[in-house]
Amino acid sequence: MAKPEQHRVSVTGNRIHTNRLVLRPWSVDDAAKAVAVYGRSEVARWLAPAMSAVDNEAAMTAVLQRWIDECSALEPPAGRWAVELAGSGELIGGAAVLPLPPDGVDLEIGWQLAPAHWGRGLATEAGHAVAHYTFTQGVDEVFAVVRPRNTRGAATARRVGMEWVGERQKYYGLTLQVYRLRRGDLDLPTIPASASAPHGGRNQER
Repeated sequence: MAKPEQHRVSVTGNRIHTNRLVLRPWSVDDAAKAVAVYGRSEVARWLAPAMSAVDNEAAMTAVLQRWIDECSALEPPAGRWAVELAGSGELIGGAAVLPLPPDGVDLEIGWQLAPAHWGRGLATEAGHAVAHYTFTQGVDEVFAVVRPRNTRGAATARRVGMEWVGERQKYYGLTLQVYRLRRGDLDLPTIPASASAPHGGRNQER
């Protein structure tokens, strides 16, 4: 398998940095901007488990608070992150590393971007970021799950360097396309051992 484009990845405190992005913990203050991501049906319809479009700030605040509470109980490298543009600080999406049901043994990487930012390779960069970080925490493989007909999500998984495992009904009680990335298939950047573990959902666009 050809190696995907290499991205610089580093961790500072609870933030993950790439060439163009900063991944940092969610805050309920992000609700208004997060609606531009999760309020769009072309994003929400592909999520697993199913999630309706969150089209108002109050509902988004409740979702973010639930994510924050859930993350407080997760062990690294699991977590959820808001995705910002490094230059401007504009919030453009989200990324996650989460235990996959039903047994919570397999780890899923996920990413979503606001449609206005599709087509620039930013989702691939976010996927690289969470995969790199996860592999520095002693994990040997991660998975991505993509709903059938979500061609953008599948293309991004391949750009991250993931291989197609097959169509499975193992996760979420859904029929999903499953992709896998092993530690040895992704070149790891140097991340300081002293960096603290950040806590930061499913797969979308390029």
